[in-house]
Amino acid sequence: METLLILLALTMIGGLVVVPVLRRMRGGRAAQRGHGSAIDPGQYGFAPPDRLDVRLPGPDPELAEALEDIRRTQDWRPAAQLLATTTGAGAWELRWQRVQTLAGAAAAESAEAPGDGGRWLRTWRAEAPKDAGGAVVHAEFLVRQAWQSSAGPGSDEYRIILEEARTVCAGATLLAPGDPTPYIVELAVARGLAYREADFEELWAKVTSRAPQHMGAHLAALHYWCEKWHGSKEKADAFAQGAAGSAQAQEKSLLPALPLFAVFEHLPEVNVVRGLYESEVVGRAVQGALFAARSVPADHPVLPHVRHLLVWFLVRAERYAEAMEQLGHVDGHVGAVPWSYEPDPVGVYAAYRAQAVAGWERAGGTPATMPR
Repeated sequence: METLLILLALTMIGGLVVVPVLRRMRGGRAAQRGHGSAIDPGQYGFAPPDRLDVRLPGPDPELAEALEDIRRTQDWRPAAQLLATTTGAGAWELRWQRVQTLAGAAAAESAEAPGDGGRWLRTWRAEAPKDAGGAVVHAEFLVRQAWQSSAGPGSDEYRIILEEARTVCAGATLLAPGDPTPYIVELAVARGLAYREADFEELWAKVTSRAPQHMGAHLAALHYWCEKWHGSKEKADAFAQGAAGSAQAQEKSLLPALPLFAVFEHLPEVNVVRGLYESEVVGRAVQGALFAARSVPADHPVLPHVRHLLVWFLVRAERYAEAMEQLGHVDGHVGAVPWSYEPDPVGVYAAYRAQAVAGWERAGGTPATMPR
């Protein structure tokens, strides 16, 4: 509390806009103050905070049903059946999203009950070792275990877990040679194990040869090129701009939204420019993301990730009508960046949502005139 008061005093005296104290808490606490209970979510058809789903970025009834069956019975078969039907060129994005969520559920269970949680995944691997879905979920689960390791990045434990994940990825590629998902999971392994750029590029070529427009893959690869890992702001921007401007990104692709994620990952710790979120760089990235969101089919499985980040930027730029439009598409789910970076994803999301509504109403908007 004392530190927070000091930061607030500095803000008042020096005119600074403190974006985060920690990178993964960019404005979250500031957004929450005074906004969490400012509106009745039901007036806008929004879900109350206790009904916000932290597991998924957007609706996926089949996955939600499988997760509930797994939670209730600890039976792995609903997950295996779901992934067995989520294959082929038109389903790789959805398969990646479902693998992410299933592995996240197992990791959360394991964290809550060490040694017992996530036993359905262990049983799946033991009873169906040649099931490609089980293998790739296991690989992603191991990556998450490494990130959650108490020893931290760079430790022997962290490296050992990621080495195991790499081995499991290799096995998964043999079980489903055309599936890009194991290679996408390995992109996170490559980041954690600090692959050389040449080796990362070789891995990336395996991904793009199978799914050149895969937005989830591009999001995973972007992290490697970011300054906080093995690249720089310039390299991350070049990667994002290259993908956004590629021939594959011109129509019905989410790739034009990638620069917005690159901007987000390189925002300054402390922002002294009042108009940052109205700047040309941010504005251009936001417009690219809006273009992508309007170009792809409404049921694109990775589209909710783009919409959630748009909410964050549009609220900060005080573009409340556009933020309300995005909220109308994704409300009810908060399992996406930027909320997933926060200690309290639900609270921070609800606070941004309240800010959007407050700004919308100040401009004369009502629930009846909310953009859809």
